[in-house]
Amino acid sequence: SNRAFCQAAGHYACDLFIGSTLQMDLAGNSSTATLGRIAGFGGAPNMGADARGRRHASEAWLKAGREARDGLPGARGTPRGQKLVVQMVETFREHMQPAFVETLDAWKLAEQARLALPPIMIYGDDVTHVLTEEGIANLLLCRDDEEREQAIRGVAGFTPAGQKRDRAMVERLRARGVIRRPTDLGIDPRDATRNLLAARTMRDLVRASGGLYRPPRRFRNW
Repeated sequence: SNRAFCQAAGHYACDLFIGSTLQMDLAGNSSTATLGRIAGFGGAPNMGADARGRRHASEAWLKAGREARDGLPGARGTPRGQKLVVQMVETFREHMQPAFVETLDAWKLAEQARLALPPIMIYGDDVTHVLTEEGIANLLLCRDDEEREQAIRGVAGFTPAGQKRDRAMVERLRARGVIRRPTDLGIDPRDATRNLLAARTMRDLVRASGGLYRPPRRFRNW
């Protein structure tokens, strides 16, 4: 289908994939399959992964590769580019369910359904940045699993996972630029209003699509 061709081309062509998820663990693995709710993965597993066969260069792709491999020995330090894979996560989901967890529900679902693999949407080793209302964690700059875990905990807010962070280490990561708070970027959270959105209503989305997008009736208010 055209969708399959587009996803195959996009996998190699795009420098950046950005999407959202329902759950993330402390290794950066994320999934939209949770207990009581299994949302479709869509194109995320295809597009939200590093295209290791890519050879055409771009500035963003090369910079991500440099940040990820700076100072690493042997094969891990061989120069190459890397796709930027950003996961946007609200620290709490509906009904105040924490989005950051020690263990994904995907493991329990795999056990219940006797799946060969847990339904993980994007694997943690492909995720380069985690974006929450608390800030941005640049995982490319982490040099070991402990730094990676603390970077994720550092943007996990008041979730149980976030409250277990090593405060001293999180501050050291912030000093290195691994974690950036809104204030570090010159952003006032009070300015983040709906006025900044290109589309503020469902009707705006329909208009922007030229009528191609037809939302379900329950989402229409006109």
